[in-house]
Amino acid sequence: MADQPEKPAFVWTPTQRGVLIAFVLILSSILLIRLAYNRMYVSNPPPARGERFEELADRIDPNVATWQELSVLPQIGEKRAKQIIAYREEFVACKPNGVAFARPQDLMEVKGIGPAMLETLRPHLMFPSTQPTTLHSR
Repeated sequence: MADQPEKPAFVWTPTQRGVLIAFVLILSSILLIRLAYNRMYVSNPPPARGERFEELADRIDPNVATWQELSVLPQIGEKRAKQIIAYREEFVACKPNGVAFARPQDLMEVKGIGPAMLETLRPHLMFPSTQPTTLHSR
């Protein structure tokens, strides 16, 4: 007899293929159901302020903050925090009754702080005009 090539053996039996197809269909169904119930909408472009922007409780006042508190702000670091403190102390020495940082733009007097950094810092800072007022009763 002539040498005939052997037929390749199937790796999967029909039963195994059926189970595999059923598993893939069940897994796909579960993932599609999760997708349907967990839809998230991301606006394009994103809003200028997040939904909970006003709820930020841990704002720092640069007029009274220590350099350690300021250094944890985005893009500040230890060196720039110490520069802010030095500017504040110099300002108060010249104008004892004045406030060094009455508004966000006053921070741009510190070397290295520009408009872009100011916008990054704005949500993390509070100034005398933005501080909550408290009623003192006597």
